[in-house]
Amino acid sequence: MPRPRFLPLLLALPLVGLGACSTADVLNGLTQSKAYALSANVPYGDGERARLDIYAPRQPVCPGQAPVVVFFYGGTWNSGEKADYAFVAAALAAHGILTVIPDYRLYPEVSYPDFLVDNARAVAWTRREIASYGGDPQRLFLMGHSAGGYNAAMLALDARWLGRFDMSPALLRGWIGLAGAYDFLPIENRQAQPVFHHPDYPPGSQPIDYADARSPAAFIGVDDGDRLIDPLRNSAQMAARLEQRGVPVRFRSYARLSHTLLIGVFADPLHWLAPVRDDVAGFILQRAGCVSTP
Repeated sequence: MPRPRFLPLLLALPLVGLGACSTADVLNGLTQSKAYALSANVPYGDGERARLDIYAPRQPVCPGQAPVVVFFYGGTWNSGEKADYAFVAAALAAHGILTVIPDYRLYPEVSYPDFLVDNARAVAWTRREIASYGGDPQRLFLMGHSAGGYNAAMLALDARWLGRFDMSPALLRGWIGLAGAYDFLPIENRQAQPVFHHPDYPPGSQPIDYADARSPAAFIGVDDGDRLIDPLRNSAQMAARLEQRGVPVRFRSYARLSHTLLIGVFADPLHWLAPVRDDVAGFILQRAGCVSTP
C-alpha cells in the first residue's frame, strides 16, 4: 500500500504526548467525521470534569441498537481531554460501534483511587442512559490506552468500583486494554509516583491481582517494543494470567509502532501501519454477537 504523502509530517509530530494539541488536532483534522453523530459535553455527574462525549454511528452494523464502548484516554493520570480522541471514536463508528469518551478528574486535583470512582460513575451513567442515544446497554465494553488501559482493567476486574454504582463487571461483554499498566510497582515514572502515593502504595491497586475466572473477556494489545510500559510484564503477563483462569483472551503484539502510535493508528492517515483498529472492532463485534467468531 502506498504511503500517504503527509506521512513525514505525521511522524514528525510529538507523538510521545498524544494529548498535545498539535498532534491530536492533526489526527482529528485528517480523520473523516461523517460516520457519527456527536452529542458533546453531556454531564454524567457534578463538576467541570464530569462530562462525556457520545459518538453514535450513522450506519448500523449490528441488529438493533449499537454496541457501546466507554473509552478512557491515557496521560499518566495527570493530563488528557476527551475531544483529543475523536479520531478513536470515528474509527469505531465506521464499524457501527457507539463510543463514549468521558473526562475525569486528574492529578493533582485527585489521586488514586478518585479517578476510578469518576470512571465507574461514567460507566454507570452510560448503562443507564445510552439507549436514548442509540446504544445497547446490554452490549457494553470498556476500553483504554496506557493509563486509560489501567482504568479500564481496574473497572473490569475489580468489582469494588462498579459496585459503588450498583453494577458488576459481569454486566460487561468485554474490555480492551492497549499498552495498559497492569503490574507496575514499584513505580519508576516520576509523574506517576505521586498519583499512587509513592512510596506508600495503597494495597489493591494492581489490576493483575484481580484476574480470575469471573473476569470479562479481554482484548489486550501492545507494541512489542514499548519503552514506556513494559509489554511483557504488563500486557503479556495479564493475557497469560487470564488465559490460565479460563477467560477468553485475544492477545495481539504489534511490531514497529510505539507506545503512543498504538492508539495513533486508529486515525485514518496512520491505520495502514498496523491493523489495531480492525482487530479491536472485530473483537467487539464478535463479542456483541454481530459477526461470527473468526
